[in-house]
Amino acid sequence: MPFTGKPWLNRYPADVPAEIDADKFSSLMHMFEQGVKDFANAPAYTNFGKTLSYQELDTLSRDFAAYLQNSLQLKVGDRIALMMPNLLQYPVCLFGALRAGLVVVNVNPLYTARELRHQLADAQTDTIVIVDNFAHTLTEVLQDTPIKNVILTRMGDHLGLVKGTVLNLVVKYIKKLIPAYALPNAIHYQTLMREGKNLSYTRPELKGDSLAFLQYTGGTTGRSKGAMLSHRNMLANVEQALGVYQPVLSIGEEKVVTALPLYHVFALTVNGLLFFRIGAHNLLITNPRDIPSFVRELKGFDFSCITGVNTLFNVLINNDEFQKLDFGSLKLTIGGGMAVQRVVAERWQSITGSRLLEGYGLTECSPLVTVCPYDMEGYNGSIGLPVCSTDVRLVDDNDQVITLTHTPGEMEVKGPQVMSGYWLAEALDANNPDSPFHEGWVRTGDIATMDEQGFFTIVDRKKDMILVSGFNVFPNEIEQVAMQHPSVLEAAAVGVPQADHGEIVKLVVVLKPGTQLDEKALIAHCREYLTAYKVPKVIEFRDELPKTNVGKILRRELRDEAS
Repeated sequence: MPFTGKPWLNRYPADVPAEIDADKFSSLMHMFEQGVKDFANAPAYTNFGKTLSYQELDTLSRDFAAYLQNSLQLKVGDRIALMMPNLLQYPVCLFGALRAGLVVVNVNPLYTARELRHQLADAQTDTIVIVDNFAHTLTEVLQDTPIKNVILTRMGDHLGLVKGTVLNLVVKYIKKLIPAYALPNAIHYQTLMREGKNLSYTRPELKGDSLAFLQYTGGTTGRSKGAMLSHRNMLANVEQALGVYQPVLSIGEEKVVTALPLYHVFALTVNGLLFFRIGAHNLLITNPRDIPSFVRELKGFDFSCITGVNTLFNVLINNDEFQKLDFGSLKLTIGGGMAVQRVVAERWQSITGSRLLEGYGLTECSPLVTVCPYDMEGYNGSIGLPVCSTDVRLVDDNDQVITLTHTPGEMEVKGPQVMSGYWLAEALDANNPDSPFHEGWVRTGDIATMDEQGFFTIVDRKKDMILVSGFNVFPNEIEQVAMQHPSVLEAAAVGVPQADHGEIVKLVVVLKPGTQLDEKALIAHCREYLTAYKVPKVIEFRDELPKTNVGKILRRELRDEAS
């Protein structure tokens, strides 16, 4: 059926606006200042049983910003890397850095030395905040990066003298989670915070187009790069999320569970910024893989909102203790990062009484693009409707706009949440094949259809990206690591669908003549250079790889075989 305009607007619930004000706040700093004023005495973040109020967060982040400005002499626009799991230090450092006018570079703390070296060097980052559990990785690469200032923190640094000391000792000496490292000039976080109290803070002048984040992603065109997300990009996406979810939320009353790491853009925007915007009480889960401890924390929290990926929801609904929880307060469950499966969504709703609302996004869009409306009765297999103030179109292989429903095409997005471009790649234009833009629209690399109501459904992936538990994995990176092994002649990485993880990485390898290599040894080699979720789970050895007549490896053929 032909369509015109934006059919999804007619499907919006009556209390969801078609447009939002992307300029309600002049910067994230402005939003923060309003939040700590409006909710000063309310609890903001809880972690390991310790709670910070909005007022305490205001004071601590000011002290952190003052130290950055004075002692480190950092200037507006300088980059600062945050390399830590969900701890109270994260919001303190996040908002402190933004209040100092810095650009935040989120870093996965599980990165290998090779991955960390690339990101710090590419972002031209000279300051990093890192938890000592991961300091050994930084030790390996420090001399190969622009880093001048290392701020070292410990897991228990915000928990008080007794509890914090006990946790730090347990982590170091009993659980032995801190490998040896050598960072002799590191600034200790607690020392920094004490000194920051006595330093003056100067509020910088920031604009909406000021850069706020370099959020690293595989990108829509294949190689790892930093998406440049401005203050206005992030603020717009917060307002867009608020527009579609506010009808079921109560300002100053919500309690949200943050199990996804805040360095991931989905959790950053939704949990870290949206729920801050409405004065919610945020429970930070440091290690969501420890399901028994995770569930114990949920028992005493009476949460009203939770976000996650399909794999997390699947583990929880299969946990006996989770099933016994009281879900009387739960009103909003948001799934993102990867496709939500019907069996998981339906069982979640059966156990909790809460619909699992799937959303879709990409780092280049801050990230929300579409979400399932709050009034849906249940799972419908779609990724929902475009969020407020967002245009989505589908184009065919000839870049012609599709005007028929149920006709597949590549999704392209336009809206105030769309990045300005990739870091150090500003010169890319629409005629460059590496450009993420087409006629002012950002390409997603995903093939979708749209129905008569404006619901979009992903049907295929145009690019070769592999999606593992909500994280982008690009085959080029896996293949390059595999090729570093002296026995490997050729390699091709593809994603294999799996019920629990979305996809797993499969590596198909051709060995050099006369050499020998088994699966175990090659996986061990990959582990040296790749974060765990990128490491191939399946390796297949072949005599040759399928190729085009010009010699290009046909990954799609391998992927189709594996599926």
